[in-house]
Amino acid sequence: MKDMIYRSFLSMIALLALTILVLSACSSASQMFIGTAPASTSTAIADPFAYCAAIGQIDAPDARYTGPQMSDALFKAYLKAAGLDQNGDYPNTFKKMTIWRCMGEKLYACNFGANIPCDSKADTNKIPTQAMNDYCKQSHDSDFIPASVTGHTTIYSWHCVKDAPAILNQLGTVDAAGYQSSYWQVVEPAP
Repeated sequence: MKDMIYRSFLSMIALLALTILVLSACSSASQMFIGTAPASTSTAIADPFAYCAAIGQIDAPDARYTGPQMSDALFKAYLKAAGLDQNGDYPNTFKKMTIWRCMGEKLYACNFGANIPCDSKADTNKIPTQAMNDYCKQSHDSDFIPASVTGHTTIYSWHCVKDAPAILNQLGTVDAAGYQSSYWQVVEPAP
């Protein structure tokens, strides 16, 4: 009986040691991965540039950002980055239609403007959609397929070869976060 209790006790010790070893390995592995990402923060940040420096990459500000959606200073910095007149009289809707995100610890901004889908990832698909197929069946040898058919997120221009859609050329490039790079401007803080 003592022998059986002793073996049971040893089994429990071995199981406990194995559990500690596994948990220790998991902790070490998680530290290894955490060390490769930009420092995350749980502190509220009101400055968008400091927020991006702390967060690294995010598609839209989250609850850790506590500043305004688009401050006057940030909007003016966007206008400068976009090559627009910083002293122009822009309607308030223009400011409201400008959004920002973080990539590579920098702030990037985009204005929705005419047919610019700022909040959509770039479409890099080289396979035509059903709408493109239908268009080419009705418009044989068309020199182009309009964006109303291809969508505004594609990085390619399309045309019809006989009754089949084909890529004509590449119009845009994709940034590290998956957005069309031509729509987004890196914005620097005012000196």
